[in-house]
Formats: sequence, C-alpha cells, structure tokens
Amino acid sequence: MTSTDTPPPKMILPVISTCNFLIGVGAFVIIGVLEPLGAGLNVAPERAGILMTVYALAYAVLSPVLVSMTGHIGRRRVMAFGLSLFLISGILSAVATSLGMLGAARVLAAAGAGLFTPVGAAVVAGLYPPEQRARVLAAAMFGFSLAQVIGVPAGAWIAYTFGWRFAFWGVVVLNIPCIFLIWHFVPAGLKFQAVTFGDLRTTLKDGRMMFAIAFTGLFLGSIYVIFTYMAPLFSQSMGMGRDMISITLIVAGVGAVMGNILGGFMADRLGWYKTLIILCCAQMIIMPLYSHLPVGIPAFFALSVIWAMAGWSFMAGQQMRLIGLAGPKAPVVLALTAACIYIGAAIGSAIGSFVITTWSIDALGYAAAFCMIFALLNLVISARFPPNSYGPS
Repeated sequence: MTSTDTPPPKMILPVISTCNFLIGVGAFVIIGVLEPLGAGLNVAPERAGILMTVYALAYAVLSPVLVSMTGHIGRRRVMAFGLSLFLISGILSAVATSLGMLGAARVLAAAGAGLFTPVGAAVVAGLYPPEQRARVLAAAMFGFSLAQVIGVPAGAWIAYTFGWRFAFWGVVVLNIPCIFLIWHFVPAGLKFQAVTFGDLRTTLKDGRMMFAIAFTGLFLGSIYVIFTYMAPLFSQSMGMGRDMISITLIVAGVGAVMGNILGGFMADRLGWYKTLIILCCAQMIIMPLYSHLPVGIPAFFALSVIWAMAGWSFMAGQQMRLIGLAGPKAPVVLALTAACIYIGAAIGSAIGSFVITTWSIDALGYAAAFCMIFALLNLVISARFPPNSYGPS
C-alpha cells in the first residue's frame, strides 16, 4: 500500500476519528452497564461480562476474513457497510430479551467494527507519508480513546438512570450520522492494492509476523483484566455508586485521550520499540495498586489517569511498527491486529472473571501486572527476530 500523489481529503481524519468514537462506545458500553444489564436480565455481572468475550472472539474471527473478502471493493462502500451492520446490531441489542439474543447482536456488532476499524486505519496510512503515520494513526484513533472519556461513562450513567436499553439506543442515534459522514467525505472508488485470502493465508503462516501482532493481544489482555470489571471493582472496593463510577470512568477516559496523543508523540520521537518497552514497564508498576484499594479520592483519580495514559499510549507505536513490517499487506495485518485487540479483551475478561471467582476482586491488580510480563517478553523476543529485515528503531 502506498501513499497517493494527491493531498489527503481535509476531512478524512476527523470523519474516521468520529466514526471510531462510535465504534468505541458501541464496543465498550458493556463495561459501564454490567450491573444494570445483569439485573435487567437476571444474571450476575461476572456472567454478563461474557458479552465482552463474545464480541471479542467474534471480532477476532470475522475481521480478517471480512477484510480479505472485501479487498477488491471501494473503501467507502466497505466502511459504510461496516457501520450499517453496527447500526443493526445496536437496534437488536436495545430490544434483546435474553443474554443469548444480546450475544448474537454483539457478534453482528463485531462484524461491523471488524470491517470499519482496520480499513479506516489502512486508508489513513495509505493517504499520508510514512514520516507522519504515527501521528495520523493516533489522530484517526483519537475518537476511539475519546469514547472512554464521554461514551462509556455516559452509557454507564444512562444505564444506571434510565435502564441499560437506553444506552444501546444512544449508540443507534450516534450511528446514523456516521454513515452519512463516511459516504459524503470519503472519496468514491478509493482503493489501494487489493488484499486477498492469499494474503491472509500468507500472513497467518508467517510465524514471526504473527508473533509481532500477538503483542497487541498480550498488552491489552492484561489491561482488560481490570478494565472489564472496573464498575464492580469501584463499587465493592471504593464504595462508589452510579455518579462516582461515572465520574471515575470520565477521569480514566481523560487519561486515555492523553495517552493516545502521548503515544503518537513518543513513537515519532523515541521509535516504537522504546515507546512500547516504557509502557509495559509502567503498567507493571501501576496495576498492582488496584489491589490496594480503597485509597483517598484524589489518589484514586490520579491512579486512574496514569493507568489509562499508559494503557492507551501503545496503539500508535504498535501500528507504526506493523505497517512498516507489512508493506502492501497492511490491511490484512491491521485486521489481524484489531482481532488481537479483542482476543486480548476476551482473554483478559476471562482471566478477570476467574480471579474474582477464585480469589477476590481485590486480586485483579496483581493478576493484570503478572499478565503484562508476557507482553514484555513477547516484545523483546519479537523485536530481536522480526520478519523481513525490520528491527527496533
């Protein structure tokens, strides 16, 4: 995939960022509504947490397959179709009467997001020169991080106040203008080098490439050990109710946005390798503190901001690394990377549930830090034995 000779459309970054905001809200709204959703469907919050696992696994399987199937179709059509699937899933989620029905809707949501996010990232990477990629990828994903600031806390507040179904209706309302934005501002017929099932098969057989991609899942998997169960953790360990949980999610979301910006800055200046090493080590220090709650509110807010910053700073560096490795197969590699995000989320959510039921919710911090050790080991090994000739910068 190569950059075009013409300047990128002026609105392409804000439009894709806005749509990624929608994707982020729709994907992670489950985290903020676990308790009211569980109460509404008469299931325990840790059992309702399986919805995040269902979404994650569906994304992991469907995203690379769907991206490969649609590699010959114009990017605008693919992105608009992905958002349309996401819209239908939001409606089905809002009217679901059982955990099974809601799970099926989450599979459809994963299909839509699995088309939109990697294709959007590949479009951005293809339209801008290599020296700007870390920054523009961070800008394109800014909306995804912003969803942590506004969308997830707002969804939690709505769910606790009016019911969890209204949170999903909110996702539906956001979705409609996003489809229009993509259709209006993304140029018609925009294509790069088409990707095929052969590219997917070749990438899957490339053990070194897959090992490098796996870092995404390992890093985020450790994050989701805590992230999936933030609402019950804050409720039980800090004695927080609806309003304080929502405020804390907003505070953490601010940290996520700051981390998104910081990640692009660090990757452009330090290189992806040093950036990712620093973030792994920071998380291993920070996350055990969640096993020592309660603390004072100012200290708790500071912890939430720093943890979210270190957690959401990694994406620009990792994407910069993988696009450099992938060349024309970047769309497939980015789809597999996005799939790893949700594989990590699924594994992290499952580990978190196991830790809570086997020990206690207070053990989540130490469990998450232990999981981060494996991400650090993967990073060091995969950087030393990269595919092709690409090495640490």
